[in-house]
Amino acid sequence: MTDRSFPPTQFQSFEVKSDPSQVAPRVAQLRAAMKAAGVDAFLIPRADAHRGESVPESDARLAYLTGFTGSAGHALVTADKAALFVDSRYTLQAPAQTDTDVFKIEELAVGSASPVLRDYIAEGATLAYDPWLHTPGEIRTFVDALKGYAKVVPHTNLVDTIWQDRPAAPISPIEFLGHNRAGKTAQDKLTDLRKTLSDENAAAVVLTLPESICWLFNMRGRDVPNTPFVLGFSIVPQSGTPKLFLDEGKITPEIKQALSGIAEIEPVTGFSAALAAFGADANSVLIDPQSAPAAVAETLTNAGVKLIEKRDPILGPKSRKNEVELSGMREAHKLDGVALAKFLHWFDTEAPKGNLTEIGIVTALEAFRREEETCVDASFDTISGSGPNGAIVHYRVTEKTDRRLNPGELMLVDSGAQYLSGTTDITRTLYTGDASAEEKDRYTRVLKGMIAISMARFPVGTSGAVIDVLARQFLWQDGITYTHGTGHGVGHFLGVHEGPIGISSRYTAPLEIGNVLSNEPGYYKAGAYGIRIENLIVVEEAKSFPGYLEFDTITLAPIETRLIDQSLLTTPERDWLNAFHAKVWDEISPRLTGDVKEWLRRATTAI
Repeated sequence: MTDRSFPPTQFQSFEVKSDPSQVAPRVAQLRAAMKAAGVDAFLIPRADAHRGESVPESDARLAYLTGFTGSAGHALVTADKAALFVDSRYTLQAPAQTDTDVFKIEELAVGSASPVLRDYIAEGATLAYDPWLHTPGEIRTFVDALKGYAKVVPHTNLVDTIWQDRPAAPISPIEFLGHNRAGKTAQDKLTDLRKTLSDENAAAVVLTLPESICWLFNMRGRDVPNTPFVLGFSIVPQSGTPKLFLDEGKITPEIKQALSGIAEIEPVTGFSAALAAFGADANSVLIDPQSAPAAVAETLTNAGVKLIEKRDPILGPKSRKNEVELSGMREAHKLDGVALAKFLHWFDTEAPKGNLTEIGIVTALEAFRREEETCVDASFDTISGSGPNGAIVHYRVTEKTDRRLNPGELMLVDSGAQYLSGTTDITRTLYTGDASAEEKDRYTRVLKGMIAISMARFPVGTSGAVIDVLARQFLWQDGITYTHGTGHGVGHFLGVHEGPIGISSRYTAPLEIGNVLSNEPGYYKAGAYGIRIENLIVVEEAKSFPGYLEFDTITLAPIETRLIDQSLLTTPERDWLNAFHAKVWDEISPRLTGDVKEWLRRATTAI
């Protein structure tokens, strides 16, 4: 209870989505289906055919079978063994959601096959997979890991055969962005893409990522939670009219008219036939082996087409936001800054009373954001971690885990919104009373790392893998670190996580002008507290330094100063923080009144 009530959330539910009691009977059904099909082992990935971070309920096969709802991972089931492979983000979540008497949890490095794979598969066995749910690159890792030991073969999806109450595929309205929001017409984008295809000597490109298709055709939808995607496939020839394959329920006269002269609209059921119809005379077709389904590569190869396996050619141009897109992103952050100021003022008032819960905090934050009518969704489920729950990096509060925030505990809130003008993502670690010396030390080291990225200047051609160390150095000095990346790309009214750029050791693509990234170092003490501070930043040309780039911070919400050990800050760090807070005040205060404006004045006062 608080002194103010808020309407129920619309963007996020708190229901417990996993039921470990269902795991054993469903695995038993799958094993029966495997035995009938003559399959020794079967792979169940989290991904769908479109590789999105969010998947529609109809494609949530891993969650259906195992109960695990994280955004990455896969399961392996044999006649007598089963394993759930997850990365370091989910080693706490996975065992809490599944039946550990059925599934053994194995930690897996991103982009690799587990070294313990052979512990689960007998020599000479057949490992089957659905070729629409795995990429050629993924399958190669399994083939290499099992070479000379077991066979890896495509198969129809056996989970689908036992999923009796499987939800229908999503059919949501499609909208098209005007030039005032997209900044570039679909025809102009297609012209650029055809130039790339010519340079690659490719007759066509097959696009399977919804973010690429939506960006290319300036359209958005609501097929998955939190991300305005339209699910479908596209074939774009070097010459001729592109084809866009959509669920038949989405194909309306209005959609055909909107794309008239730009693309032909066909039912998604015809996609495989269109691939097979290429024939050898198509010369060569470009696909991305890291995102296209293996079924696409197999169908084209069987048709006699030469494959050009390269990164999706839309990813680079999409990540380099044009001036209109950047203007929209900046406006979205101003709108978000207003909502955050109201929320943080409310939190500061209520937290000392000891009545706040994690669900109540999410509910309040969403309500403040929804006061702005152009806020249409959250960009991901809000991470609302009080005390020890803040140490769970990708914590999702449910009715079962909801915890009361005690005064004196740290509170970690990682959230974002989808405004019609752009996408936001912000994390703040909040003060609820006296913090310990250790908590202030860790908080300040995280802040110093965030500021180091914010102040960085670097030569053109530098990747996020190179500058990642700037954020970690202050934690390393004390023998500590964090296991997640320091930053990820962010889309323009698209995915809150987008490639091909980011800030971590795995992002080797050079940063370019117009890239929007998160800047979010952290520290997590298991069972005690979590700390993360996150702003979004834009890559710009460095002023007065030809050949160099730098960042501009576009997030506009105060950073908690009461948790800082000021003795650890250098003068340049202090100056950056004061300048950032002066910018927040200048940009946001004219949009506020009364107690909230006064609170913002105090929160942005120079230290």
